[in-house]
Amino acid sequence: MKKSTSLLSFVILCFFLNSCLVGPASTKPEVVTNDSYRFQEAAQNDTLNLRWWELFADENLDTLIKIALVENKDLLIATSRIEQAKANYHFKKADVYPNFSINGNGSVGNYNGFISTDITNSTYIGAGLNWEIDFWGKFRHATRAAQFDMISKESTKRAIQIDLISEVAKNYFLLLDYTLRLEISKKTLALRDSSEKIIQLRFDYGTTQMLDLNQAQIQTAIAKASVPKYRRLVAQTENNLALLLGRNPQKFINISTIDQQIIPEIPSGVPSLLLIRRPDLIEKENLLYAQNEQVGVAMAQRYPSIGLTGLFGGASQNLIFGNASGMVWNTGINLFSPLFNFGKNKRRVEIERHKTQQAVYEYEKTVLIAFKEVEDALISTQTYDEEYVAKKEQVEAALNARSLAELRYDKGVSNYLEVIEYQRSAFDSELQLVEARQNHLNSFVQLYKALGGGWISKEEEEAANK
Repeated sequence: MKKSTSLLSFVILCFFLNSCLVGPASTKPEVVTNDSYRFQEAAQNDTLNLRWWELFADENLDTLIKIALVENKDLLIATSRIEQAKANYHFKKADVYPNFSINGNGSVGNYNGFISTDITNSTYIGAGLNWEIDFWGKFRHATRAAQFDMISKESTKRAIQIDLISEVAKNYFLLLDYTLRLEISKKTLALRDSSEKIIQLRFDYGTTQMLDLNQAQIQTAIAKASVPKYRRLVAQTENNLALLLGRNPQKFINISTIDQQIIPEIPSGVPSLLLIRRPDLIEKENLLYAQNEQVGVAMAQRYPSIGLTGLFGGASQNLIFGNASGMVWNTGINLFSPLFNFGKNKRRVEIERHKTQQAVYEYEKTVLIAFKEVEDALISTQTYDEEYVAKKEQVEAALNARSLAELRYDKGVSNYLEVIEYQRSAFDSELQLVEARQNHLNSFVQLYKALGGGWISKEEEEAANK
């Protein structure tokens, strides 16, 4: 009875001592932020909490993003890794608790290490307990590390979702760009082919020179070469888009469905919001916490480990219990402590501390990159807007100049070289305008991505607003 009381007292003491925890506490690194962004305009609407891609008012884009969020393979892999991290967390958490087991055996024969003339029967069945008391928090630190790793995996998935949405939008706008360039090339080819035929007739009647005909043929060939070029780029961009959607290559856009996208307003925000919005920052922060817990694991390994073992069961010299059987029990305490290992355990702590410092630097670097990306995106939205307006003016002037040059040539006022120059200028201006429009749209995509993205689903938005 006295032994049982002592054992019970020891177990109770173990539970109390389980609250001991060595190792540094996890703290969030301090980051200095500005009060505002360099290129942030005042009095803008706060649209950060919207599904920002809907601001472009394009049903095709909205459909593609919804498909990608369900079927993209990288996103499915990230989801699986979250489940793996959850399982690992519970796997580590189980180490804190006792391990119970059951075992038994039965035998009959005349050999038990040596030959005997007597045949013996024996049976045994029992329940065992094996518990390493977590005095110093080794298992608890490992469990917390697994928990922070699990949270980081969730942030990784969020980052992949934002990257995916951004890539789908950018590839979609690029597909619009190449599709429009292809149409411009086809129209230009038709125009130049018509001009070449007219000049061919003039040459046949002797009213123009071979040089004019050759120049017209050159311009027709240039336009003709641009058609397969942009047809190739359209197909390759469609293939990229299909990969993002987790589908086989297919055609996505009909030229008849292309509308002018509405350019959304620039969202407002302050730099400090990035620290709680950007998933890559949340990921790095939790990876830092997870690594910091590894320091605690390494420190706990420098101290003695104490294990509690127990056995309770029954044994008999006969194969059937009830004949000469008896109860068996046993308890014990195991102590293992590092004594002298030439500083190996100490160095393990130093290694984990250095890894933690590296994680701090990684977090700080990621913060700086985040601020840079926002500033780059802000200046891009402003300057691409100005560039797009200027390109529209350039196209209008170039098309007018081309018409006047063709009229002057028909009247015999100028030579064909002037016509060629203004045709080339008009063609290049139209292509540059389409590219500027695509860059302008993509600058908004990059801005929303840099700001941490918006709500990805209606459920997420509703949960955040509760």
